[in-house]
Amino acid sequence: MPSIHNGGQPTFQIGELAKHTDLSIDAIRFYERRKLLPPASRSAGRFRLYTTDAIERLRFVQQMQALGFSLQEIKELMGVRGDRAHACSAVREFLKKKLADVAVRIRDLQQLETELQADLQKCNRALKQQRGKTCACPVLEGEERTR
Repeated sequence: MPSIHNGGQPTFQIGELAKHTDLSIDAIRFYERRKLLPPASRSAGRFRLYTTDAIERLRFVQQMQALGFSLQEIKELMGVRGDRAHACSAVREFLKKKLADVAVRIRDLQQLETELQADLQKCNRALKQQRGKTCACPVLEGEERTR
């Protein structure tokens, strides 16, 4: 249950924040150490106290991670959030770069798929030719790959 603190804004201890964000306490502390959350104020008993801003920030981190952004990129995006005048153009550049990165990864994965299919065909041919005889696996023997 939130308590009122910090200029009338509701505050939460770390366990409550974890429940609101579906993150572990360790994850929240990790994000704090990475400066994705501002330092929490402290209660008289030295417990960390977080505001609803922390919930919003952590949800933003989760959303951006789901899109494939690194923590460093997320930190930069958080900085952009504060500059409303230029935010959209800055985010557009981040998205263009991320799309280019994804395109490269897709090409790499397609190449990997091609290589795995070729190796599977080698195994299929070797097993078909084997017919009860022992033979070496062409993939393990390092026969030339099709590239």
